[in-house]
Amino acid sequence: MKPKGIIYGGAALLLLAVSMIVSLSIGTSGLTVGKVWGILIHQLPWMNGGDELYSKGEVAIVTQVRLSRVLLAVLVGSCLALAGTGFQGVLRNPLADPYTLGVASGSSVGAAFIILFGLQMALGMWTIPLVAFLTGSITLFGVFWLSRSKGAMHIETLILSGVILQAFLGAFVSFMVSLSQGVVNQILFWLMGSLAMRNWDNVYMLIPFLVIGFPVLLFYGQSLNLFVLGERHAAHAGVRVERTKLIVLIASTLLTAAAVSVSGVIGFVGLVVPHLIRLLVGPDYRLITPLAAIGGGIFVLWADTLARNALSPREIPLGVVTALIGAPFFAYLLHLRKMNGGGRL
Repeated sequence: MKPKGIIYGGAALLLLAVSMIVSLSIGTSGLTVGKVWGILIHQLPWMNGGDELYSKGEVAIVTQVRLSRVLLAVLVGSCLALAGTGFQGVLRNPLADPYTLGVASGSSVGAAFIILFGLQMALGMWTIPLVAFLTGSITLFGVFWLSRSKGAMHIETLILSGVILQAFLGAFVSFMVSLSQGVVNQILFWLMGSLAMRNWDNVYMLIPFLVIGFPVLLFYGQSLNLFVLGERHAAHAGVRVERTKLIVLIASTLLTAAAVSVSGVIGFVGLVVPHLIRLLVGPDYRLITPLAAIGGGIFVLWADTLARNALSPREIPLGVVTALIGAPFFAYLLHLRKMNGGGRL
């Protein structure tokens, strides 16, 4: 990695570490900062666990609830930001992300369907992620089909197709909510997005998806750089265009489905984070990809920290917080596009 990349990466990791420390220290349980970190330090292998210093309830709050939630927020944010990076790189448009393309809503339809009919454990803990990936992929191909005209796919039509399918699928999920009785709260979870009531099992489930998706997108960073110049130019430079598009889109959809299966629909992360990273470090996807993974974790971590503390003891849905931040940013991008005469940003 170039010196500039090392500097940016080090600064991003430092900011992530500070964010995690702050988020772990803040909560609604009444535990002091000293007690929180005392509990965490006593969980180290060479310590005695601190059983005589802290109650089992205090230890559970810090290690089973707060720590797992902080790590889960980082993982979900990384998955969504990486997915947005992949979509924006392949489609060469900063307005593309899992939310605006309808992939997140498509994934939530699969999850809601499984919950409605009580099939969550048909394939164990992988049931919802696999079904979410399937329905998210179908949605993505549906968006592509709607946006094609005379063999060509126009970016403006692509975004509009995503918005249309997102609205339709959102209505379909609402219909399933109206049919549900005992599971209505679980389905509403997917509509608003939240990390509440999640645990270490969800953390362990997301790790394999990130371990697979991140290296794939990082490997195709140079190819995405060439995509900026157009697919024909990329092909002349030796890029296998169609295979690259397929692999990047599948990896991005897989990351989206994994995140949605855990947290529900959390909009705008894949839109805001990659674009901010691009503004800071330039258009090189070899830098954007790893920094987006870190930046996405930071963004969702702070949004979740705000969600669980702003109106304590009540909790704001995480999707509401990200939308309050992301929607104005989306409007800002559209304004820039208008000022640029409708061209690419």
